[in-house]
Amino acid sequence: MQPFRLTPACKDYLWGGTRLKTVYGKRTALPVLAESWELSAHPDGDGVIACGEFAGTPFSRFAAEHPEALGGNCAGAKEFPILIKLIDAARFLSIQVHPDDGYARRVEGGRGKTEMWYVVDCEPDAFLYFGFEREISAEEMRRRIADHTITEALHKAPVHKGDVFFIGAGTIHAIGAGILLAEIQQNSNTTYRVYDFGRVGADGKPRELHVDKALDVTLRAPAPAGAPGAEMLAETADFRLRRLAKCDYFTVDALALSGNYRREMTGDSFVSVLCTEGGAALSCGGEEFPLRAGESLFVPADAPGFALTGNGELLLTTV
Repeated sequence: MQPFRLTPACKDYLWGGTRLKTVYGKRTALPVLAESWELSAHPDGDGVIACGEFAGTPFSRFAAEHPEALGGNCAGAKEFPILIKLIDAARFLSIQVHPDDGYARRVEGGRGKTEMWYVVDCEPDAFLYFGFEREISAEEMRRRIADHTITEALHKAPVHKGDVFFIGAGTIHAIGAGILLAEIQQNSNTTYRVYDFGRVGADGKPRELHVDKALDVTLRAPAPAGAPGAEMLAETADFRLRRLAKCDYFTVDALALSGNYRREMTGDSFVSVLCTEGGAALSCGGEEFPLRAGESLFVPADAPGFALTGNGELLLTTV
């Protein structure tokens, strides 16, 4: 089976900007483009295969009908395991938290949400919130939400291009204004909004908070620094391959390409290839697929090995 592109689902959340359209050329009639769901089989934003023999097929249907394309690591899975997004935050997102698998199954009937952020670009003074500065009680957390001082208790992390943040389930967080990032996460859209800076939605009403559920799941302590499994994998004249994170749900590698890179497929997992800067050409099975910044390809687990040629920055995600 050959690689293919997906037409992403587009989201116009109120905090979004325009860089995904102006810089990455995403096509949408939406005036604001907050998120582009590059690899998604989620019902809230199912991708559609854009080329090849399965063109026009919703990705969720393809994943259900072709388990061989997902790989042995997905054997027995009831649904596609991950979701990959590009996110452009012109304004701060809400302070929020995601449940773990156990709580999500019990309360929401779905998956939890662990995620990883790779900062593609950012404004010079950009920052985000990531965990607490110190351990706090549930009572203090509830009080600070009510009296609008919750951000004073959060860890304020400066952000630079190329930074990686691993957001385990239960970690309170918020992406800051002026940040463009790639998010790799579990296939879940369950979010508990803790605080929203007093904003109102499109209906003119304050957006709903989920304080009780957030208190149930939040780890009220500083978040662990670094990402699990991070290490340098290989460095040659043509490329540098760095592991950004490896956890129970996904493995993400960053490829800095300045020539040629080849990867063999083992049948264990598909590979999502997302170009974040520059450009490359992916060759597989006698076909060539150009990749510009902001574009991605799904390489099925049963595809032959592939080669990447060019000068660019790419994220390679497997499960």
